[in-house]
Amino acid sequence: MPLTAHQKRYLRGLCHALQPVVTVAGKGLTETVVAELDTTLAKHELIKVKLRSERETRTTWTADIARLCQAEVVQTIGQVACFYRRNPKKPVISIPAAS
Repeated sequence: MPLTAHQKRYLRGLCHALQPVVTVAGKGLTETVVAELDTTLAKHELIKVKLRSERETRTTWTADIARLCQAEVVQTIGQVACFYRRNPKKPVISIPAAS
């Protein structure tokens, strides 16, 4: 289910305090990096990722991460992107209801 603008704004506020947990660089999105992103999303639900490359590559990586990890892109600023995926068994973050 896609996030509403209100929900994304709420999550963006939570992203400010986060530190990047994964860095994607020269080797790109390897299976190991995707597995780490998937595990981290399952545990934390909201993560910040550092993407070290050119703009076009970062845009592609952001879309690929969202697709491969079944996550929502909350925001991208420069070389940093934030992703959200709700844990269906043990939700960690309580986001406002869709309006």
